[in-house]
Amino acid sequence: MQKEHHIEALEALLHCSRPSAALLLDILTVKSYEARHILARQGDVSRFCWLVVEGNITTHTLGIDGQRQQLARYGPGEFFGAYPDVTHHRAEVETSTATLLLRAEAEKLAHLVRANGELAAGMAQLLARQLDLALDRMAARTTYSAAGRVYNELMKLVADGGEINPTPQITTLALSANTTRETASRAINVLIRRGIVSRDGQSLIVHSSRMLRDLIV
Repeated sequence: MQKEHHIEALEALLHCSRPSAALLLDILTVKSYEARHILARQGDVSRFCWLVVEGNITTHTLGIDGQRQQLARYGPGEFFGAYPDVTHHRAEVETSTATLLLRAEAEKLAHLVRANGELAAGMAQLLARQLDLALDRMAARTTYSAAGRVYNELMKLVADGGEINPTPQITTLALSANTTRETASRAINVLIRRGIVSRDGQSLIVHSSRMLRDLIV
């Protein structure tokens, strides 16, 4: 059943036929990780292309001043890593939440895509969607207030039922929103005082997604 689920996911993601999705799955390996697991360090050799099925991935770079800054975030339906050739990781790659990934060797994936027109068209569409998402994220960083960016990052983490599990670390949230830890902490405290969110053990419960969304300004 798990294999069937992955084939269906690939069909939907790449808009390809079942036989093409099955061919792709043959070179993919299923990987699962807990939250805050380091997949790769900045400068490591990058031999694999990763597809996110569930969870979130963040990448962080260390600048010449030693400061850690978030470079990108990847969610379900997005891919990251090497493609079409082996390269080096430009940033540290870390899971933000419990994550399910499909991994392929970059060169094997590129060879299969070159030989299959459906997969080639699907990869082109996937790349176009990711570019559009990246531009949206860049726009958010330049048009939202610091607190608004924090709330925008929280909205991305809200699962079905309004639960964020595990509770995001303030430092990680601040890096994602391109702001300071103090600003992110104040923004979360505002939500708690207003009853928009509450903490429940290891989870952050969002009681009103609409009210949280209204604060993204």
